[in-house]
Amino acid sequence: MLNETMLTLQGWVGGEVTLRHAGEAPVAGFRLAVTPRRFNRRSGEWGDGPTVWYSVNAWRGLADNVATSVRRGDPVVVHGRLTTSSWVNSAGVEVTSMEVDAVLVGHDLTRGTSSFARTPRPASSAAGAEEAAAGDGVAA
Repeated sequence: MLNETMLTLQGWVGGEVTLRHAGEAPVAGFRLAVTPRRFNRRSGEWGDGPTVWYSVNAWRGLADNVATSVRRGDPVVVHGRLTTSSWVNSAGVEVTSMEVDAVLVGHDLTRGTSSFARTPRPASSAAGAEEAAAGDGVAA
């Protein structure tokens, strides 16, 4: 789609990652808290702005990797498509939800360190299996 809203968010995972299936496709979901930090020139101090919460969904292979790698409280960077939904809840209050269909998710390395393990590729042929067993030739 040409007119999609793509964005990159930096924030903190606000709860446990859930893994479910939509048909045959795995979907990992989590809540992301994004709190802007701004410098107030008048006071000379840093302060936090209001926290905005996003629901993040990661699909298929990314879902499996997110479910294995991401935990509550982790600092992450999420890039994906933004969608919003509005409805009236049972108390009669209009609620707006912001969801991100993630294209990529990674730990925010400005906040700490991480370790990377490559996801094994399925072997498509005997030659592919031999290459996978020997490594893919990419320098680590």
